[in-house]
Amino acid sequence: MFQYFYHERIRKSVATFGTIFNDIHVQRTASNGAVLNQTKVPLAYAPKDKYLERIRENPSLIDDTKVALKLPRMSFEITSLAYDPERILPKNNNYIQAYSTSSTESNKIYSPAPYTIFFSLNIYAKLQDDALQIVEQILPYFNPQYTLTLKPLVGFDTIKEDVPITLQSVNFQDDFEGSLEQRRTIIYTLDFGMRVNFHGPIRRSKVIRSTTANIHIDKASLLTSGADSDGLYVKQITTPNPANATPFSDFGFTTVTEYYGDSSQ
Repeated sequence: MFQYFYHERIRKSVATFGTIFNDIHVQRTASNGAVLNQTKVPLAYAPKDKYLERIRENPSLIDDTKVALKLPRMSFEITSLAYDPERILPKNNNYIQAYSTSSTESNKIYSPAPYTIFFSLNIYAKLQDDALQIVEQILPYFNPQYTLTLKPLVGFDTIKEDVPITLQSVNFQDDFEGSLEQRRTIIYTLDFGMRVNFHGPIRRSKVIRSTTANIHIDKASLLTSGADSDGLYVKQITTPNPANATPFSDFGFTTVTEYYGDSSQ
């Protein structure tokens, strides 16, 4: 039943989701509005508990410029996958794609399995204004969804599909431990759902270059029709024109009709 294939669908989804948020900046301004500095917010694929544990174990990491971890920053992770029955298509639906430059073979791609991948994006900040800057750079693009166009199958650059990413909820947490001067971690959690399609193995098949249609008549009419003993009355053979045409070129058809009985009937 099973055979090896790998379209890197989940891997591409993770990379695509992270790419959306990898160019967010935070600015510090003076009272007159002049920009004092601008910092790019780091982004990593990691669970929220990982960062919270590091901050709680060593609070100095927040302000220590000698270490890699400092706030503000962001992390994201996959939280779950769920089947999406609203987008299901008939399983035998398929479409054909050319196989390399071959004119005798083609690839048959069947309907995919629709799923929703749920992501959680976590925003960590020490200052409320830093967190608000990040959140406000994200929310306007999700109203409530943002759609990307991706190439879902490796080696098939002509196949593209739209992938909607929906913002489902925004949660806020102001984490205090001890006095405000000692430690404060502001956390915004944004939950997203990405609609993706999982394709199965691609079937390679021969190109049909000739079809034959036989028309038979009932046995009671055999004596008067001139048909053969099996009742074959007309045979039609259809071939592409030109004969060496590929499934994706502009071509017509040539039909040859052979009569085994009286063609005037």
